[in-house]
Amino acid sequence: MEFRIADSFTDALARLPAQDQKAVKTSAFDLQLDPSPPGLQFHRIEKSKDPHFWSIRVNRDLRIIVHKTADSLLLAYVDHHDKAYAWAERRRIEAHPRTGAVQIVEVRERVEQAAPDLFIPALVPEPAPSAPPEPPLFARITADDLLAVGVPEDWLAAVQTATESRFFDLAPHLPAEAAEALLEYAATGRLPKPEPVAATIDPFSHPDAQRRFRTVESQAELQAALDAPWEKWAVFLHPSQRGVVERAFTGPARVAGSAGTGKTVVALHRAARLARADSGAKVLLTTFSQPLADALSRKLAVLTAGEAEVRARITVASWERLADELYQLAFGCRPRVAPSDPVRAALVAAAQAQGVSTFSDRFLLGEFTQVVDAWQVESLEAYTGTPRSGRKSRLGARQRERLWPVFAAARAVLHEQGLVTWPKVFGAVTAAYSERASKPFTHIVVDEAQDLGVPELRMLCALAPDGADALFFAGDLGQRIFQPPFSWKALGVDVRGRSTTLKVNYRTSHQIREAADRLLPGVIRDMDGREEARRGTISVFDGPAPEIVRAADQRAETAAAVAFIAAARADGIGAEEIGAFVRSRPQLDRARRAVEGAGLVPVEGTDPGAGKEGRVLIGTLHLAKGLEFKAVLVLACDDQVLPLQQRIDDATDEADLDEIYETERQLFYVACTRARDRLLVTGVQPVSEFLDDLERD
Repeated sequence: MEFRIADSFTDALARLPAQDQKAVKTSAFDLQLDPSPPGLQFHRIEKSKDPHFWSIRVNRDLRIIVHKTADSLLLAYVDHHDKAYAWAERRRIEAHPRTGAVQIVEVRERVEQAAPDLFIPALVPEPAPSAPPEPPLFARITADDLLAVGVPEDWLAAVQTATESRFFDLAPHLPAEAAEALLEYAATGRLPKPEPVAATIDPFSHPDAQRRFRTVESQAELQAALDAPWEKWAVFLHPSQRGVVERAFTGPARVAGSAGTGKTVVALHRAARLARADSGAKVLLTTFSQPLADALSRKLAVLTAGEAEVRARITVASWERLADELYQLAFGCRPRVAPSDPVRAALVAAAQAQGVSTFSDRFLLGEFTQVVDAWQVESLEAYTGTPRSGRKSRLGARQRERLWPVFAAARAVLHEQGLVTWPKVFGAVTAAYSERASKPFTHIVVDEAQDLGVPELRMLCALAPDGADALFFAGDLGQRIFQPPFSWKALGVDVRGRSTTLKVNYRTSHQIREAADRLLPGVIRDMDGREEARRGTISVFDGPAPEIVRAADQRAETAAAVAFIAAARADGIGAEEIGAFVRSRPQLDRARRAVEGAGLVPVEGTDPGAGKEGRVLIGTLHLAKGLEFKAVLVLACDDQVLPLQQRIDDATDEADLDEIYETERQLFYVACTRARDRLLVTGVQPVSEFLDDLERD
């Protein structure tokens, strides 16, 4: 007998108190070991229209709802007695007549009894003669086409008469694949065509069924699913995600998508799949910072729970920690990496000694870091031929001739001090491993790949073998905040024909995603001409509109933030599920005052207690990258703070200024899209011009 678990069960389990969860898990384990143990009492749900729904008693009041047939037992739901029975009475589990995927279908008549407003015209004042009634949103879609995307037969009429204002109320009652297809139609005017699936496939093996049901083959798998039921990504995958995870690629591959579409989820599952597929695999999962790498490691532990041998085949590290460790292995010592201040000082001193005064300190540091050091340029001839991608200011041959002695002298000073830069470390590791036949890793999976620089990408290419599935990248060009753009093809990394864009946003509500998307162009192109389109991305749930406050002074800003936090807490959002961010450290006091004003404890992201129960994480916008919260505050968005005035003052020309505005806007986008359900953006008058973009139609 197949033993299965539904996402509706894990969702319900996560809502129970810890003591009740423990009791439910014990009963679930007993049920898996013996589907008919004498200690568990089965009771048929007589009022359910599905004859296969049964109730199992956990204790005096808790009940597990199971769907039992001759061939399978499915954990479907859990709750207190009356709520558990009501859930089963309003649902049936069946294979869709057209797609063949098993669905949990709400019985329309029962929903109509509970929520009649879904099926009758809204009670609104009579429209003015010039304002026609709102037309049905899906009137042009035939019943046949609706069936093709998974709409249950008894919901066809409700969908065909739904208006735009009513659809978000209707969508949660539909199977996920149907709701997503209709959301895409509402957003783009196009109804997606489902991928064909063999008619002989088992209904539970259908890609759409696998997003909500999982066959559990061992107690370890069940333990993993129940220990972290809120981590749905670890158990259930969207078909588009699963397709990328399981696909074999003949060369470097990439998954893209806007914030919240599950790129990191794909990276985690792909790393685990590669490790499971080969007992000799050595998989690297890597990203731009060690805190984010640590977060990936924790998530990987959830995904590979009970699979110690699989987890042991996966190394998780940031690019810098990886380079540091491999440098030690190759050269027997740790590199002494120079902070930016000594590098800047060496450049300024060298410029003065060479009599070069026409370039700003910032320009010298940027040119050295992003061109000379990044590309490991060793001579004037090489400098003359090095691409300056992302460097807007043009330099002629004579200007480069004047600058080269400055860079060479600065390097000599750093060498005398025993210091190296990170690009130098990456370059040394690249040189040490590029010619080796035996590579340290069989597969490399990169998260936040949009922030890879030239030396980092070169190093990763040197650490992986040539061939299938060696390099896999996950990233979003719209979230690039650390590195200037450059051509990947110029370094031999060509992902054309092996690039996928995810379009379903699970993390961010429709309202927050729609507002944040206004900050960026609809299409972003990389240096190789590859496009990432943000159009057509959909969010699968609704929520309140972002709150944007243009405060008269900081006291008014704090009051608005305190009210926002209080409302979030009243709706059951925990303190640790709230994040408060500002552009730079000088504004952190404003975040701190807001959190303390709400009676909570602010903890900076660098503090070991950050993110723990009862504490609100605060930090700069850069810290927000890779995190997510149910409620987010982005504070102190004042004019001259966002975009940062210091960066604007240091701009050398109009083109440089454009790059600054672009990265500042993308940084703001990153912070806003950390929010799942609620977003507050504040500034003191005069506020940042970016707030106008959030509000434009």
